[in-house]
This record gives sequence, structure tokens and C-alpha cells, in this order.
Amino acid sequence: MNLAGIQNIYFIGIGGIGMSAIARYFHRLGKNVSGYDKTATHLTDELVQEGIAIHFSDDISLIAENYKNKENTLVVITPAIPKDHTEWNYFKNNGFEIKKRAEVLGIITRNTYSLAVAGTHGKTTTSSMLAHILYQCGADVTSFLGGVLENYDTNLVGEGTKVTVVEADEFDRSFLHLHPNIACVISNDADHLDIYGTNDEIKKSFEEFAEKVEDKKALFVAESVAIEGVKVGFDSSNDIVAKNLRIENGYRLFDIDFGDEQVHDIQLLMPGHHNVLNATLAFSMARAFGLKTADIKKALADFKGVRRRFSFKIRNNDFVFIDDYAHHPTEIKAVYQAVRELYPDKKITGVFQPHLFSRTRDFMEDFAASLSGFDALILLDIYPARELPIEGVTSAALLEKVQNENKKLYTKQQLLQNLKTLNTDVLVTIGAGDIGEMIDDIHAVLAERKK
Repeated sequence: MNLAGIQNIYFIGIGGIGMSAIARYFHRLGKNVSGYDKTATHLTDELVQEGIAIHFSDDISLIAENYKNKENTLVVITPAIPKDHTEWNYFKNNGFEIKKRAEVLGIITRNTYSLAVAGTHGKTTTSSMLAHILYQCGADVTSFLGGVLENYDTNLVGEGTKVTVVEADEFDRSFLHLHPNIACVISNDADHLDIYGTNDEIKKSFEEFAEKVEDKKALFVAESVAIEGVKVGFDSSNDIVAKNLRIENGYRLFDIDFGDEQVHDIQLLMPGHHNVLNATLAFSMARAFGLKTADIKKALADFKGVRRRFSFKIRNNDFVFIDDYAHHPTEIKAVYQAVRELYPDKKITGVFQPHLFSRTRDFMEDFAASLSGFDALILLDIYPARELPIEGVTSAALLEKVQNENKKLYTKQQLLQNLKTLNTDVLVTIGAGDIGEMIDDIHAVLAERKK
């Protein structure tokens, strides 16, 4: 497909983090861009401010007339759109060119030198680190990311034409549309079982993605992943080893042993062992791309993180408020480990909104185990996203399994009402649902709490 001849791009599900990056890309190119989403969010507000028209009712009459010309209109959809969606069916029934987001990303990146980051968790932070490094080091790069970078306040970084950095999303096997020259696989744990069915199918999909990298010296694989490639991790048996982890003056420092080169005193603003692994993978990919290690090290030290990835909202001697997108048991464990590392003697309260009934059902025991580490826990109702309820799968059922006497089930309104008197030193909000839209309100209440 020749995108150059397309003038109108219409997005169904434009507010998704991956969709919005592509929408921004086409808008930057001077295309007419608009779209639909179910709910207004901070991200859709930003797109509207940038000049992209968005409506929030599934109504054909709200689609501007120029987008109803199928000769020069491309319709981009997210896999989460239901099959009975009126606008989608209008475009299908009238013979419009319709592509999934992943297909469009594959077309955009096909003729570029592409660096792709895959993993059931860790890919947003790692790809964002890599994007920041390449951009700061002067590469002719555009990066399509699954999170908004704090350094740039956007999920589309750079305006280059020769190099792309992409977050390789495994949902719906989307990453198989990509054409990576350099890639990494951070993790391939069980997830999206509503799509894949079994953990074996997920692993096969990651293996198929890894096969897309022709030069196996350009495929970097975390030590826990059973895929052939350049092994990266903390154990000395790996090809690339992160070691000598320490905290000095509030900063995470570590070294990397590449075998033929030692890089010392790498500084990272983000806490947690998992972020050291993320940074080591990003560092390795940037080095394989040809950047100098001194330049990579300097850029990484200035990486401020990703919105809703261990984002400090309040940080003072009396109280700390951290927000994170974690929605899988392994991610929650990593967040807890990082918080406990920073605040070993503080009372830590977690607020978790489970995401998807199917995921909660599939990992009920694992969620309970990962949440039991917090000193106190508040659970919100399950955010359904694209799903209908499943009998017996509720936050109340999950709460019963959590091994913690200090636990509560709140509505979102009850949470806001009780925050002022909450007895805790550190509050961590966790989840991939609409809890992210509550953060400003939570911050406002906490800012007024008595010290």
C-alpha cells in the first residue's frame, strides 16, 4: 500500500496509546487526521489540542464528509473494537481500505532501519529508553512508543526518516507485521490468554518474532527467555552482564560487561532491578546500532522515564505518591520490589485496579501473591475494557485470596473520600484501566492531606 497517495486517515480507537502515536505521525506529515474513541481521556485531550478532531459517539453522521471518500481515505482500527461497531461496519460495507494499527506500523517502518522491543512486560520502558538514546545521540529517528515520555511529553519522538524505534506489541500477534533489523525480547510470560489460549502459543509467537531478525548478533534476549540470541542479564554466564548494582546519592548506578568492553558507573534515574535489565537491553541495542558507549551512557543518565511507569507524583520527606501502569502479576512484583528498595522502612499502601475479567481469572492466584507484599492494599472493581463480566471473577474474590489483614475493597468514589485520612507513608496506584484518569484527582486530595 502506498501511503503517499492517502490524504485522509480515520482512526477507530484513536485514544489508544499505540494508535495515538501513529495519528500524531500522520498529522505531522500534513495528512487530514480524525477519529473516534469511546471515552475522552488526557491523551485524547492532547490530540485535540494538537488539532486532531475526535468524537466519542459511535455515529456515522459525526464523520466528516471528506473521510467518506474511499479513494483517498485509510481507516485504521484497533483490535479492541467490537465487531458490531457502527462506524467500522460502515467503512467495511462501503469498500474502504481498512488496516489494523500493527499493519500500518509495519508499512511505515518497512523501508527504515528498525529497532524493535518485544516483551509481555518491560517493552514500553525499554523502547522509550532506546528512543531517547538514539534521539539524543543525533540519529535520524522516529520512535513509535507505547507510553508518553517525560522528557518530551509525547509518545512520538523524533522526525527522522531513516531509522525507527518501535514497541513490538504481542497482543493479537501484532508484532509479526514488523521488520526489525535489531530487536530484543525482554520477557515472554503468560498473558493475553484470551487471545492465545495457552502459554505455549505465546512463546511460539515470540519465537516467530525473533526469527524475523536475520543477524542473531542483533537479537538481544533477557536471561529468563528461552530464545536463542545474545543473552543479557545479571548472571555471569550471560553474554552481556549487568553487575555491581548500587545506589549512591539517590541514583541507581551499575556496570555492564560486554566481554570486549567494560562500561562503569552507568547512572539511572529509575529504581528497581527490572529497570536495570531494561536499561542494559536498550544500551546493548544502541551499541549494536553503532553509537559510542560514552554517548549512550550520557543520554541514559538524562532519561526521566515514562508517564505512568513508576511516576513520582508527590515526593517529599513526609509522603510519597507513585503511579504505575502495572497490570500483570510479574509487573506488580517488580513495582513493589522497586518501592521497597527505595523505602525499606516505610509503610507502603497499594491501590490496584485489575484490568480485564479474563486476565484476573487466568492469574487470580498470582495476583493475590504479588499484592500480598504491600503493607496495606485497596482494591478497586475490575476494569472491563472490551470484555463482559465472567461469573465468579470479581475484585472481592481476588481480595479474599490476598494474604494481608489490612485490605479493603473500595469504589473509585470511596477511594477519593478516604485518601485524606489514609495512614500510610507511600501510596502506589497500579493498573491499566481508567485509574490513570483518576491520578490528578488523587493528587489533588493528597496534596491537601494533613502531614
